[in-house]
Amino acid sequence: MGRKKKTVELDRDNGVAPGLVAKTKKRLVVAGGRSHPELTAAVAAALGTELAPVEHRTFASGEIYARFEVSIRGCDLFIVQSFGEPVNEWLMETLIMLDAAKRASAKRITVVAPYYPYSRQDKKGRGREPISARLVADMLKVAGADRVMSVDLHAAQIQGFFDGPVDHLFAKPVLLQHFEETLTAEDRETLTIVSPDMGRVRVADTWSDSLDAPLAIIHKRRDPKVANQVSVHEIVGTVDGRTCLLVDDMIDTGGTIVKAAQALKENGARKVIVAATHAVFSDPAAERLQDAAIDEVVVTDTIPLPPERRFPGLLILPIAPLLATAIREVFEDGSVTSMFGGDA
Repeated sequence: MGRKKKTVELDRDNGVAPGLVAKTKKRLVVAGGRSHPELTAAVAAALGTELAPVEHRTFASGEIYARFEVSIRGCDLFIVQSFGEPVNEWLMETLIMLDAAKRASAKRITVVAPYYPYSRQDKKGRGREPISARLVADMLKVAGADRVMSVDLHAAQIQGFFDGPVDHLFAKPVLLQHFEETLTAEDRETLTIVSPDMGRVRVADTWSDSLDAPLAIIHKRRDPKVANQVSVHEIVGTVDGRTCLLVDDMIDTGGTIVKAAQALKENGARKVIVAATHAVFSDPAAERLQDAAIDEVVVTDTIPLPPERRFPGLLILPIAPLLATAIREVFEDGSVTSMFGGDA
């Protein structure tokens, strides 16, 4: 006997198109690459599910292989992959997983990249330079990604590089909750939010509003011909006798943050706390961030940090609950923007 199919009749008054209703239901599946297995497992646990088993191999030649060990046909697949070192290997692994998922007939594929690779190469600062952030978006799309989800993009314009939906999440709620719970009464009374450069003023301004604290800005100049070197010029705002909360999206080698902290202390700051989303921590960041000018460093675990890059005074907050909430909103056709008070 033929299988009966439920039909929906044309309803012009209510704008309902005629058609058939399939017996299958949406299925959320989470899989991960090898870059940050702890984070991937935490995201799956927060969603109340298990990870889809994936066979990963790196052959002697350096070539990468990935195969889904179970059927993912028709599912809503979320591939979680962070992009710490070695970034190029994890990027290639992600592309191969996307191709495997596409050929395995996943219905919709979302790349959950807490830290977007090559995000600082988002424009041409000099002639004959690439725009690598756009190249990454193109590769993800061609490989099979229908959607991208990331946290605190270095530049909001990166959302326009991907030809499809981009869910831009913010780690601020995670960091903000920590400081609301841990700042002392004296810290709150003398708190000043500090932007380490002009590019982060808008973000720092939202922190200023949330914590009801004044804003200060550090003007810096960077030599475009010399990577990872910066010189602090002047501070706009009052920091003398204040508890300064330096907010940034990432810390790479730590040069910018340390020089900013030193400038704040030289101008009379009583305490300097650093808050950043992405702890890239390229050498010698771990050593630099133990500078006497910095009292505390608070980051999230969007990027895996090995033991040798951790140090006293460093606090790592979990980002998995935020990612899991966003994944659920996307899967259930909800609102990611509502997670951030309409600011996403």
